Amino acid sequence: MKKLVSIIVPAFNEELCIEELVRRLKMVFEANQNYDFETLIVENGSTDRTWEILQSVHSADKRFKVIRLARNFRMDGGITAGLHYATGDACVFMTADLQDPPELITEFIKKWESGYENVYMQVSKRVGTGPIRTFNSKAFYWLAGKLTENRIPKNASDFRLLDRKVYEAVRAMNERNRFVRGLVAWVGFKSIGIEAERPERFGGESKAHSLKVIDLAFKGIFSHSYIPLKFITASGVAISALSLISLIVCVVFWIAIGVPFAGFGTIVSIAVLAFGAITFMLGIIAEYLGLIYEEVKGRPNFVVAEQLGFAQSGTS
Repeated sequence: MKKLVSIIVPAFNEELCIEELVRRLKMVFEANQNYDFETLIVENGSTDRTWEILQSVHSADKRFKVIRLARNFRMDGGITAGLHYATGDACVFMTADLQDPPELITEFIKKWESGYENVYMQVSKRVGTGPIRTFNSKAFYWLAGKLTENRIPKNASDFRLLDRKVYEAVRAMNERNRFVRGLVAWVGFKSIGIEAERPERFGGESKAHSLKVIDLAFKGIFSHSYIPLKFITASGVAISALSLISLIVCVVFWIAIGVPFAGFGTIVSIAVLAFGAITFMLGIIAEYLGLIYEEVKGRPNFVVAEQLGFAQSGTS
């Protein structure tokens, strides 16, 4: 009996990419005829013709199943929705814009068959990416590595193949602040990266705007690390120690020499510095409180509006 590989593809306003994506995935299917494939395309609240095109794709080839979400639940919400429906011996996460080259799936399968349970694309070069986006990526991987004890490998993409035991472990996690890359890293298992260039998107506009990427990055880090909270304690101790040393120096200076000037500017500067430090620390605490607030509400990670190729719909 052939092994089944489920391919999960979130798609948001990808009308220019879907048909090419389907064509190249079919070539992958042909190149790996010892396996069965199902493609779970998650239509993630698109406002263009993505849904209409996906309906035609499903009608022509039942291996392409479609989950239409009620609104956009971002990339990680789309992946979570696909995981809810996956049934394969392994599953693949990838984007619909073809920046994740489908042909790499063949290499993923080879590594999987050799014993690896988490095989991911390690980006060696980003083609057509601006300097700001490149800087954001480098800064994220550096910071994420430092704050998560290097659980998230440098330049590891969401594009990956997971063995059933791995994706079922991730699927069992019901937390609301989803950062799937971090969840996969947290569960462990035998992992390996395959270096490959990340090409330009095939068509349409990038959804990875700087502010959204930065927001996702910080949520991912805060969801998987307590070090920022420890930083607050360390900062408090350091500031208190510096204040004590400064006070002692000032007292000695005043006794030995006297007060040379009123010191208004110094007082204001110290007050502003202290206010800035306190505000920064409160901001970190607020981020964690926001994450806790989302968890307490317990709202679903996605809501299904329609589906093609499945027996029933659901939320999770």
